[in-house]
Parts: sequence; structure tokens; C-alpha cells
Amino acid sequence: MKNQQNEFNRRDFLKRLSVAGLAPVLASAEIKKDANTPKAKKTGTQHVPKRKLGKTGVEVSSLGLGANRLDNQIILRRAIDLGVTCWDTAHSYVGGNSERQIGKLLSKSPKLRKKLFLITKASNAKTIEQKEKFLHESLQRMNTDYIDLYYVVHGLSDPALLTNELKQWVESAKKRGLIRFVGFSTHSNMPQCLTAAARVGWIDALTTSYNFRLMQSDEMTAAVETCHKAGVGLITMKSVALTFKERKMLEAGKKIETEEDKKLLKRFLEKGFAEGPAKIKAVLEDDRISSACVGMNNVALLNSNVAGVLGKTKLTQEEKDIFARYARATCSSYCAGCANICNSALPDTPYVSEIARYLMYYNSYGDKKRAKQLFAAIPSRVRGKLLSTDYSAAEARCPQHIPITEMVAEAVHKLT
Repeated sequence: MKNQQNEFNRRDFLKRLSVAGLAPVLASAEIKKDANTPKAKKTGTQHVPKRKLGKTGVEVSSLGLGANRLDNQIILRRAIDLGVTCWDTAHSYVGGNSERQIGKLLSKSPKLRKKLFLITKASNAKTIEQKEKFLHESLQRMNTDYIDLYYVVHGLSDPALLTNELKQWVESAKKRGLIRFVGFSTHSNMPQCLTAAARVGWIDALTTSYNFRLMQSDEMTAAVETCHKAGVGLITMKSVALTFKERKMLEAGKKIETEEDKKLLKRFLEKGFAEGPAKIKAVLEDDRISSACVGMNNVALLNSNVAGVLGKTKLTQEEKDIFARYARATCSSYCAGCANICNSALPDTPYVSEIARYLMYYNSYGDKKRAKQLFAAIPSRVRGKLLSTDYSAAEARCPQHIPITEMVAEAVHKLT
């Protein structure tokens, strides 16, 4: 009876820690609980499990490190300690300093290169010549002779960009030993881009937005299955999936306390982990997904997410149904990246999906400089029309019911 009471007190205490915002601390302490998780030989620290990356023949860590805000060495070394060795960066991240941080690590500890699976992207490179130039710059910055997975298009929205000319350059780069595998990342028109990846036959792996909200889309899940059957490795991003309204509430210092959110939070606190790791776990319970790549710019967040991945607790079908109901109830203002829909309604200002993403970089990632640079790259003739455009037709067609007028106005205010 006393042991039962102690266990109850422990669980109650852990719940209170989570509610108080101390889930990362909790998670760090919980990492060593699962005796079935693989351990490092020297330290005893548990490593996140690995999964096969499509038909590449390699395995990658099921939790990946999104290095879009990487600015220190501590997070890199801790990630290696925990087995988070699939790292996703880009030529443009933090003005190139993300790649340079990786290079700094490898210049001091070159033997670590064999442990890592490095992904980088040819950010904003339009021509083959630019892609070649950016590839060599990335190699030099990261102090490596090769890239494990090179994304020849960063943010693909139009499958027509996967040309035969690009395929020929990829084959050349592989023959020269500069890249092992090739792919792209996509934030918009994802089902079309994934289907194209399976069709063209030379895409080894890709990173796509995918989370408990996008899982409710029949078109998206069908595209994931098409890629899986074709042997294209699937890595996900945007796993936590905050909506526009949720972020606005958090910025105003308000708690997200809809009835749907309360039900979700209560359920997962009862199971001993915070909401963010639960959302990552929901993605990784789909065994077609090789890795969930998550932006983690501090050790506490890394520890929390690793603990969620390592935990033996499985999501029941009832809990998956809760996620589905939650996604449907809170879908308003979450941009699902279906750019073709809003673009067809706004032929003179076809940048709504991109603007939503740039605003996310500014607000959620804290990458203000990059957000402003990307926004400034929108043609001036379009930027000049943004505040005077009538978005009612696009708002009427938007499956997510995003307040596009409000969102664009915020972007113009913050990113100009």
C-alpha cells in the first residue's frame, strides 16, 4: 500500500512539473528508465533507436536534430551522446553559421564524422552552377569530404523542378563522391511533391512537413504510402504543429486552454510525458517514417524529446483518435501547405503559403534575419500589393480557414 502511495505521489509530482513548464528537466531525469533501450558502451547513456532510410541501405536516428538555429557546440555533443546523429542543416541557416558550427566540431573531433548522417540543402540555388557552388561551400564549412544526403531543392513546391538536367548533375556529384544520396525538402504542395519523388525514380530520400494534423489528410497519407512503396526515405519536420491562433495566444502570455487542448494535455500528462514529445511520438509510431527532425536549440529541449522517443509507452488507438479529434477541432489557422489552392485564388499575389512559412521562421524559430531576407526576395511588385489585396476568395477556399488577411498584415509589419 505504501509503495502504491509513493508511486501515486511520484506521478502527481511529475504531472505538476510538466504543468509548471519543467517537462525538459523531468525528461532528462527519465532518460535512464528504459532498460530495453540500447546503451553506449562507455557512458551507459541510452541512444535513440535507428531506422532504415528507404532503400538507401543505411540507418538514421529516429529523432533528428534540426539545425536551423544552431549556434553552439554544446547541443551537438549532447546530441551525439544521446544517439541523435541525423543532423539537418542548410546553406542558408543562420547565415551559414549552422554549417560552420558542425565544421568546428569536426575540425576538433574528425573521428565523429563516421557517426553522423549529415543533411544539407542548396538554399535558394536556382541554377546548376549555383547548386555546384553551394555544395562546395557546404563541404568546406562543415569540414567534410562528402554530404550524406543533399537536398538539391530547398522547399520544393513545384515537381516540375525535378528536371533531367538536375538528375544528370546529381549523378555527376555522386560519381565524384561529393554526395551519397539526394533528395529535397518540401513545405507546400507536399502530396504532389511526394508523388513526384516516387515517380521520377532518382530521389533517395526527402524531408516533408508531417504531423498529427497532416495525418488527417487522405491525400497526404496516400502520398506517404506511395513514397514508402517506392523506397523513398521519409524524414519529417514541423512535428509539433502550432496553429496561427495558438501561437498568437502564447505570444500574448495566454495559456492554450480550449476544451480540446485540455483533454489532450490531461491524457498525456497522465502517461508521464509532455505534449510536444507526445506529438513527435505520434509521428514516429508510423513505421514508414525514418526520422522526425526537430529543431532543438537547447539541451533541455533535446533531453525532453529524447525521453519521449525512448519511453516504452505506446499510444493506444484511443489516444490516436484523440489526436485526430484535436486536429479537426483546432485545424483553423494551421497552414497545411496547400499553396496551389490559395495561389489559384490570388494570381497576382501567389505567395501566401511562403509568407506563412516566413512568419513562422520569425515567430516560432526566432530566425528573424532569415525571415526578413526571404520576405524581401518576394518581387517588389507583389510586396507592394500585399496590404491592398482582397484575400476573401482565398480565405473562403482555405481548408484550414486561416485568417489570411490578418496573417499577411502581421508579416508585412514584422518582416518589412
